Amino acid sequence: MAYLLITDRRDGGQRRAPVDGVRFVIGKKPSCQLPLDRINISREHCEIVATDSGHIIRDLGSRNGTFVNGQQVKDEAPLPDGAVIQLGDFSLLFREEAAKEPARPPTPAPAASVPDVAQKEARRYTPPDLKRKIHDALIHDLDLRHVDMTKVPEKELRRRTEKVIENIINKISDEVPVWLSNSALVKEIADEALGLGPIEDLLADGEVDEIMVNGWDQIYVEKRGKLELTDKRFTDDRQITEVIRRILAPIGRRIDEVSPMVDARLADGSRVNAIIPPLSLTGPTITIRKFAAEPFTIRDLINFGTLTPQIAAYLKLCVESRRNTIISGGTGSGKTTLLNVLSAYIPTDERIVTIEDAAELKLPQEHVVSLEAKPPNIEGKGGIPIRQLVINSLRMRPDRIIVGECRGAEALDMLQAMNTGHDGSLTTIHANAPRDCLARLETLVLMAGMELPTRAIRDQISSAIHTIIQIARQSDGKRRITSVTEITGMEQDIITLQEVYKFEQTGVGARGEVVGAHKPTGAIPAFVHELRKRGHKVDMKIFGNV
Repeated sequence: MAYLLITDRRDGGQRRAPVDGVRFVIGKKPSCQLPLDRINISREHCEIVATDSGHIIRDLGSRNGTFVNGQQVKDEAPLPDGAVIQLGDFSLLFREEAAKEPARPPTPAPAASVPDVAQKEARRYTPPDLKRKIHDALIHDLDLRHVDMTKVPEKELRRRTEKVIENIINKISDEVPVWLSNSALVKEIADEALGLGPIEDLLADGEVDEIMVNGWDQIYVEKRGKLELTDKRFTDDRQITEVIRRILAPIGRRIDEVSPMVDARLADGSRVNAIIPPLSLTGPTITIRKFAAEPFTIRDLINFGTLTPQIAAYLKLCVESRRNTIISGGTGSGKTTLLNVLSAYIPTDERIVTIEDAAELKLPQEHVVSLEAKPPNIEGKGGIPIRQLVINSLRMRPDRIIVGECRGAEALDMLQAMNTGHDGSLTTIHANAPRDCLARLETLVLMAGMELPTRAIRDQISSAIHTIIQIARQSDGKRRITSVTEITGMEQDIITLQEVYKFEQTGVGARGEVVGAHKPTGAIPAFVHELRKRGHKVDMKIFGNV
């Protein structure tokens, strides 16, 4: 007889349920063989099916997914003895009881033994009630010291706080589970009291590119382009809200029911988006796009397979030759990283003005002025949008203007700047192909409310933009430049394009990796011939066999 050891991760409660019959359905619906009534459990979430070769588990189209040993079940998966099933708030340890053996004399277990694998899995989270008790005592004990902690250096503040937590834990040691180490518990409480709680370790993990908090009990990360569910969690929604406010405090922004979503950044430049109820139905949500401590270089992108040395040489030529460039791609495709890398090619004797919603760019040049948009206050006043900053930047004598992302009416002002002597400017845009990029630019220009005819907009685009770099995050999680395209002019009412490089996929490898190569098309942009006429040396080998 198979059974499930069910642990409610909210309150630490446990129970056991036999897995009877050929089909054992788990879900919120009362008629399920195992009803679990929580908002993050679907009506019919998953089922366990007995087969001749053993048990399997099937996801039944659940909203939040079914996970076995940390891996999401896409359709169905084998369910071996000892597998851990994660469903919303619940951890379910699956066990298959072997046939009974002759009775043996029991072996006495050592006192205070560490729980078995099932208990370890079920209890790997610190009980929320224990954490709340330590937090309350910590606040009380720190207040008793009458010390202005704001004037204490960060390292000293952490040392003092950890000492207080150690004393509290020693006082209630009989309430601390034997499998929880005191040092780990001290760090966990200190991270929550002084830092960003359970995401502190994720921020320090060099392999993590993005952190996604989908409520207090579900934290995902992106590693090497793939999403993974972590075993981290907050104590409750209140703790997430406190972490959000801690992030916003240094930059003077706020979040509440009046302003329930906000963009911000961490001290290291990582980009943060937060959204809370009533907009988020799953509780407070945080998304953090981590900022590399050491910005990537073109050599890094070549090693990652994002582009080839030939494409790198061509893009360097475009930037140094003051070609206006748009980097196009989907969310998380690496647009900002590529923008930062290409910006490093701008000569050091030029004045650069960067304009962003949340400052992310980290340019190596000295002569850089960074501008950041300002959201409106609680009365809806005082906001400074990107468009206003683009207009103002033209009065700042820029040689280059870099807009972190065009996503509104500022696209018109950016085009006008590019058409009035600010060549060599760069920006990014959300689009899935070079032709889609042009269509989106048209739409953004119309948002300016100028009621320009389509022909006039396309004339502006074709004369202002020289190069479109398309980048994508492909099915294997790797980010690659898929196309480098030159805008060659207009034919009647159509903007004409010429692809210079493209990525050709030839298949998928045994481990799911995309197989293919970047190839030059053989096309040579007209500006290259102009450069050569003026005496510039251009290595024509970057365009293929020419």
